[in-house]
Amino acid sequence: MRPVIGLSTYREQTRWGVWDAPADLLPSAYAQALEAAGAAPVLLPPVAEPADAAAAVVARLDGLVISGGADVDPARYREAPHQRTTGWRPDRDAWEVALLDAAEAAGIAVLGVCRGMQVMAVRAGGSLDQHTPDLVAHETHSPGADVYGDTLVETLAGTRVRETVGERLTVRCHHHQSVRSHPGHAPAAYASDGTLEAMEDTTRPFWVGVQWHPETRDAGATEDHALFRALVAAASGRT
Repeated sequence: MRPVIGLSTYREQTRWGVWDAPADLLPSAYAQALEAAGAAPVLLPPVAEPADAAAAVVARLDGLVISGGADVDPARYREAPHQRTTGWRPDRDAWEVALLDAAEAAGIAVLGVCRGMQVMAVRAGGSLDQHTPDLVAHETHSPGADVYGDTLVETLAGTRVRETVGERLTVRCHHHQSVRSHPGHAPAAYASDGTLEAMEDTTRPFWVGVQWHPETRDAGATEDHALFRALVAAASGRT
């Protein structure tokens, strides 16, 4: 039986057909990546009372993906917004933190993607660098618009991430923010400019965050899609 993996979603004003209305959505590449890895994906839109709903939802899941998206509200890590920090969604922040709380309590496998890794760090009491180009003096991590930046990352020896994707790989990034501190999570990969590109909680079977977008690769991409296969394996109890 396929494990059921939940995917957190956007809630945005959206146009399709004759409609222009709020919609719960997510790029289909996430669900397709999970399906190719052997899972049954389900979408998890933000809800008004996240704590109760998250516990009920996670009780029916085998694994969880916290997806990419808008900036995290800086108030969650006790900072004023940088001038380039925009568009945060308090409802989504609260929902994803509640999902992570419930996932931790239930002991299910978790993968955070881009913003998802940042939410994991902030939930744990960490903080973010609100505009990474201020630190690294280039825009490679997020070239702008809908373009992904190609970034070479090196994984750390002994980590689940290295075991899964190998020692080095070129990844697709679209993040202007990055994780500064991450209590309870070990660093697992860095870009050559020192930006943290992956982290993991070594006390749990599979609790991994990556700053890049593995879902944007073809399902046959051995390295990136190995993350989804490892998530599904953990959710199936095979690791």
